[in-house]
Amino acid sequence: MSLKAFHIFFIVMSALMCFGIASWRLSYYMQTGGLGPMAQASASAVAGLVLVGYGLRFLRKYKELEYL
Repeated sequence: MSLKAFHIFFIVMSALMCFGIASWRLSYYMQTGGLGPMAQASASAVAGLVLVGYGLRFLRKYKELEYL
């Protein structure tokens, strides 16, 4: 596995983890309320979106490199 392929895999897994944590904290917020869980859900969702944007930018910048 090349470094480029590993990097893309790592970015995708990190973004999925951020979105998973955001949904988990959002469901906790729906059950209990409070500012803390909502702030954590928002921060995780924003981090996931930033990772998706970074992944797309990385793919455009290094499209000439091979995956394997």
